[in-house]
Amino acid sequence: MSIDEGPLLPVDTEGLIRRVIEIIDGTRALPLSSSVKLDNKDEVLELLEDACQRLPDETRQARWMLKERDEYLAKMQREGDDIVQAARLQAERMVQRTEIVREAQSTARRVVDDARDEARRLRLEAEDYCDQKLAAFEIVLDRTMKTAQAGRQKLQVTPLPPAEPGGIGFDDDGAAGSGEPGFFDQDRF
Repeated sequence: MSIDEGPLLPVDTEGLIRRVIEIIDGTRALPLSSSVKLDNKDEVLELLEDACQRLPDETRQARWMLKERDEYLAKMQREGDDIVQAARLQAERMVQRTEIVREAQSTARRVVDDARDEARRLRLEAEDYCDQKLAAFEIVLDRTMKTAQAGRQKLQVTPLPPAEPGGIGFDDDGAAGSGEPGFFDQDRF
């Protein structure tokens, strides 16, 4: 039986080798001997020859498929590494942004606190300055008031000189052209 005949046509090398195993397994032992008789030696040789011819092609295909698989796995590994690297970079950027935001918020709080402290300091300095100026003004006003009172008292004690007849400014009673007594008499108002 040849490989081209019959319903059991092996197609690949493994099928050919399995067919040879079946043939050898199906051989009968010689009577009173451990030797076997191989009736279809030509068929076995033909199957083995065909398997040997197919083996390099299948080995080449298997090697090509292994190489292709390895290249695919390497490509997928590179893509996976790229994705992991991109995710790592994105996470670092997000952490940096978070750190920048935290730092900006901290700086903003510090600036606002410093501004409040500076405003408080300036307000207190302004209040102190105004208080000092008002105190000095109060002293000046107090002195001016005392001087004015002293002057008024002096005027009340000192009599006015008599008016000159025909002179300008004094009536007979000493009032300045108004007919009222006392030029500086302000107690009457």
